[in-house]
Amino acid sequence: MAVYSYEDMSDEQFERLVVIICQRILGNSAQGFAKGPDGGRDAKFIGTADLFPSQSCPWVGITIIQAKHTNGYNRNCSEPDFYNKENKTNPNSVIGAELIRIKKLRDNNELDNYALFTNRRLTGNAESEICKTISEYINVNIASVKIIDVNQIELYLKWYPEIVKVADLDPIDSPLIVSPDDLAEVIQAFANQASSIIKGISDKDIKRTAYARKNQLNNMTEAYSNELIRRYLKDVDEIESFLSAPENSELRERYNLAAEEFCLNIIAKRKHYQTFDEVIVYLSKLLVDREPILKQTKHKRLVNTMLFFMYWSCDIGVNEDVETK
Repeated sequence: MAVYSYEDMSDEQFERLVVIICQRILGNSAQGFAKGPDGGRDAKFIGTADLFPSQSCPWVGITIIQAKHTNGYNRNCSEPDFYNKENKTNPNSVIGAELIRIKKLRDNNELDNYALFTNRRLTGNAESEICKTISEYINVNIASVKIIDVNQIELYLKWYPEIVKVADLDPIDSPLIVSPDDLAEVIQAFANQASSIIKGISDKDIKRTAYARKNQLNNMTEAYSNELIRRYLKDVDEIESFLSAPENSELRERYNLAAEEFCLNIIAKRKHYQTFDEVIVYLSKLLVDREPILKQTKHKRLVNTMLFFMYWSCDIGVNEDVETK
């Protein structure tokens, strides 16, 4: 059986897969994910588990299940955004935020066991340390805490192949996913050369839809549009000059390839109810999560700048000439 590209799933697809796995290993009464008053989304099982952690020694009581999905490639549970060894309760890490939240459940007698599913990879040492941290912080036996990583998920799908059929893992329903490679190289090169660029060397006449009209066509809110203008419009000429320079022709081609991929994927995968604000925010986070180069502080702002440039230059989003054909 093929290994699934879990990073290409949406959060909702991954949550659905986790619930179906839990219904198989805990019991059919495992309930799906529901948003709680604190914003957390938990699944729940109450009773004696069928097979988990084992048939001979099953969990009993209230089991809280969390699904923590990432679109990043080859991520692991030892990274500080998942578990911060230096500051274990850091709310900016997955485990840190969970500790604060699930302790409230434990204090209110709403948690006896805790299982966290993730599409990251988990080493033995990390598992022991994370489970020990959770058990001590919320005051449960360490045997009542489990981290289920992508390798264990793969084993469940091999042991219980019916899960795949029930989960209906259809790639057509996958979210808007784009490759960061081409754009990352352009951004890195621009960051290295931007200070030496002479503005105004480009003679390209950008044929674009009027900005206000483009916002209407793409359902971008006025407030978000104005903020983009305020923050990034000043960089447009510099980026165009950089991409138009003869010595950067290869980078221009990489930019064009990235813009084409982004544009086609946005058309194919964008949900009808989404604003373009949401599209840009999603793309920005996805690119930073997927490409280590773009995680660098000096590059994070340039991701948003380049996405605005794509939009401003009518390389992504619906344009007037396309709309009226």
